[in-house]
Amino acid sequence: MIDKIKQLLGFGPSVDFGQLVKQGAQIIDVRTTGEFKTGHIKGSVNIPLQSITSQLSKINKDKPVITCCASGMRSASAKSILKSNGFSEVHNGGGWTSLKSKL
Repeated sequence: MIDKIKQLLGFGPSVDFGQLVKQGAQIIDVRTTGEFKTGHIKGSVNIPLQSITSQLSKINKDKPVITCCASGMRSASAKSILKSNGFSEVHNGGGWTSLKSKL
């Protein structure tokens, strides 16, 4: 049961984010536009969480997706939204600064 909860929150088995990016993964930063402007991962796309469902067409379903935000909570929500909209390979990258250090 605990493993299922961790999986739902995006804390499943460890993921090699650097390898995913090398394989063409998209990094979707779900912070607000203002937060994104203060700093972000080079090459990431800013789609604020509150507008992600209306901007699904900006995300390629055929490539892995890594979501990130400030701490990992919004990115977990974004992962859930993407999975429920047919995206098969979605990973919660957590906070963008932590994710950046793993790339």
